[in-house]
Amino acid sequence: MAKELNEDTSFKVSIKTLAGIAAGIATIVGMWFALQADIEEAKLLPEPPTPEITRMEFDMKDQLVRQTIMTTQEDVKEIKEQLEKLNDKIDRLR
Repeated sequence: MAKELNEDTSFKVSIKTLAGIAAGIATIVGMWFALQADIEEAKLLPEPPTPEITRMEFDMKDQLVRQTIMTTQEDVKEIKEQLEKLNDKIDRLR
C-alpha cells in the first residue's frame, strides 16, 4: 500500500550524499557566475569592423564568376561534340 507523508515521516540521507549534492549545486552556481562574467566582458569588447567590400570588387568577382560559367559551358559543348564523333566512329566500326 502507499505510504502517507506527514510530520512523522522520516528518511535517511548520508553525509556523503549531502556533500555530493552541495558540490553539485556549488559547481552549477560557479558556472552560472562565470558565464555571467563572460557575458558582461563580451558586452564591453569593441564590435568587429564591418567588412568593406567595394562595388568595384563585387562587380569584378561577379564578372569572373560569369566568365567562368561561360568557359565551362563552352568546354561542355566541345566535350559533347567529341563524344558524338567517338560514338559515330564506334558505330561505323560495328
